[in-house]
Amino acid sequence: MRGNIIAYIEMCQIKGTSLQKGMNFRLKGNHSVILMSVRENSPYEDQITEDGTVLIYEGHDIPESIGIRDPKSMDQPEYRNSGSLYENGKFHVAAQGFKAGNKGPDIVKVYEKIKSGIWSGNGFFHLVDSWQESDGHREVFKFKLVAIENVEDESLAIDISNRKVKRSRIIPTIIKLEVWKRDKGKCITCGASDELHFDHILPYSKGGTSLKTENIQLLCARHNLQKSAKIQ
Repeated sequence: MRGNIIAYIEMCQIKGTSLQKGMNFRLKGNHSVILMSVRENSPYEDQITEDGTVLIYEGHDIPESIGIRDPKSMDQPEYRNSGSLYENGKFHVAAQGFKAGNKGPDIVKVYEKIKSGIWSGNGFFHLVDSWQESDGHREVFKFKLVAIENVEDESLAIDISNRKVKRSRIIPTIIKLEVWKRDKGKCITCGASDELHFDHILPYSKGGTSLKTENIQLLCARHNLQKSAKIQ
């Protein structure tokens, strides 16, 4: 669920695999998973644009495990020496396939690091474009993902339907951090510090904003469900 607060180990348990590499293409044949961050000193230049509806995600560097001392000095890789694709390449092929009209957009679930050890689910996105550009020193990959309402079937890797999908909006990182500090990392109703959720006081679907702390609060899962049940 978008807005859920989760620990890294919980994410791995849910997905049944290590998410350490950050970009995870079609896990077990299902949707892809990426980890993002817009915090200061983050290793990659991820950006949230268009009022929180679009994520511009930077590709990842060549792994240090292959003996490269300074991955940041090299172009981000698409292919391994063996000819197989790195995750950058897999996402790039999928994005270009959609852009060319050959398939539906891949479904990607996004988690955002908001503090050390604290992650927030940003929900589901469609992967709609990709390109390479210079950051002034080297070539990096960029991927464009559009936030959508939660998918009905989380096992899907590609949205092959022709139906129009409503865009959604994620809560900006600065708002999440301010709310976390204001609510002291606890449910405002019962004081619980686990199974927390960033909740819209006035739901986004009813015109509530994601851009003001006054409309966002921390609720535990139980009180978030209770509140949702009362919304008509």
